[in-house]
Amino acid sequence: MHPLTLEDVHITLDGAPLLGVDTIIAPGEVLTVMGPSGVGKSTLLAYIAGFLSPAFTASGKVRLGDRELTRLPAETRRVGLLFQDPLLFPHLNVGGNLAFGMIAEGSRRKRQQRVKTALEEIGLEGFAHRDPATLSGGQRSRVALMRVLLSRPCAMLLDEPFSKLDAALRSDMRQLVFERVRQERLPTLMVTHDAADAEAAGGRVIELGVEA
Repeated sequence: MHPLTLEDVHITLDGAPLLGVDTIIAPGEVLTVMGPSGVGKSTLLAYIAGFLSPAFTASGKVRLGDRELTRLPAETRRVGLLFQDPLLFPHLNVGGNLAFGMIAEGSRRKRQQRVKTALEEIGLEGFAHRDPATLSGGQRSRVALMRVLLSRPCAMLLDEPFSKLDAALRSDMRQLVFERVRQERLPTLMVTHDAADAEAAGGRVIELGVEA
């Protein structure tokens, strides 16, 4: 895997500076960006992922290794996104959700085997035909994480992914997410307002909206 580089990234709203970031995130590193609501944390993720609202103006480059992402369409950037809501597709069963983002490779049987193995890895063996509406919050979050990983991203963006879970589930999901991104050696940027998230990530922290 390659590092994720944010090269002199600046974002403005109506001509007013919102944020500036210049950093390199190593493979397997989790960089946490903290700050109060409205400071631009999610806006930064949108710029990296390729769906920044036209209301904002951005400059600077985003690179994955030698590949510049800034001018690429969102769907070709190979950046995985995990939100505070699992956003599972209600018209697909659990297996269908996992297969949705999977790169079409090998036979249908091989893809089904990958889904089966993925469910075993997150403790949901036999759940492929379940309706997502029947899952608990923690189960939905695990399926959402595995759906992103099965799409084989080259970097991960985490947008307050634990904020809607209760305390016990939050601890379990933090452990699962951080273990997986390190195992897959994915450079990862997490935005949060929860200091416990940053502590669990164990990496560098950038605070936005804080005067030097």
